[in-house]
Amino acid sequence: MSNAVIIEAAINGGTPKSRNPNTPRTPAEIVADALKCFAAGAGIVHNHNVEPVVGGTSGVHAPAPYIEAWSVILREKPDALLYPTMASGGPHTTIEERYAHIPALASAGVCRIGLVDPGSVNVGPTDALGLPAGGGTYLNTFADARHMLETCAEHGLAPSISIFEPGFLRVALAYHRAGRMPSGALVKLYFGASNWGLPPTPTSLDAYLAMLDGTGLPWSVAVLGGDLLSLPLAEHALERGGHIRVGLEDFGGNGEPANVELVERAVELCGRKGRAIATAAEAAEILGIPALL
Repeated sequence: MSNAVIIEAAINGGTPKSRNPNTPRTPAEIVADALKCFAAGAGIVHNHNVEPVVGGTSGVHAPAPYIEAWSVILREKPDALLYPTMASGGPHTTIEERYAHIPALASAGVCRIGLVDPGSVNVGPTDALGLPAGGGTYLNTFADARHMLETCAEHGLAPSISIFEPGFLRVALAYHRAGRMPSGALVKLYFGASNWGLPPTPTSLDAYLAMLDGTGLPWSVAVLGGDLLSLPLAEHALERGGHIRVGLEDFGGNGEPANVELVERAVELCGRKGRAIATAAEAAEILGIPALL
């Protein structure tokens, strides 16, 4: 099992049905889609509700829609690993407000993973001149990162650590070196297909892996706004011992696939590279995440 790949399915994010009608948005759709992804080989499922992550008027994300969907998923699959998103910081909100749903989900007994975004990044499209334009800043201060990690430690949540830029990883590694990283961490290396982050190439991955060298922290790769599974990055990650994330939150390739199709493609690729697939229970064991009480 030490060689098994954890496949994460990020099933909706900010992707609207107008872009892909297969995107699950309602709690009932999220239940159905998540269960299909788990059955196909996903070890972790990540989803958003309807609240915006960047550009909203409130930093509050309601726990109720997560609980509505996840309670049903957990009745069908008690070992399911699930985790939510959170809103950007800014003068309109505080970290206590925008992170309040995380301990609420832990207290409700539906969540074993906490989201940790240890940095800030500008996100947005390219205009007609080919220049970055519009969008906004996904803002998380050092103090915000500390609150996230300390809350995860307090509630026994395994941190899902989002790495959008190298600076994010430097912050995470500081906590690891100081012995302040909660157990169960999985470092998510997100590569940008447009105006932010490192490009989705093997060379970029090797730069991150040089930073991670000697830490023993497990890691995965994703491409936001692209198609990870069509790029050499995916095979390189599997060859280097990593895990992978797919799903309609990230997908920017051709066609309108369903989430389960992307999971099936990931399973097939892992098979070609001689890597076994971790079930949700095995993913929890690999990461050291305790079972729900």
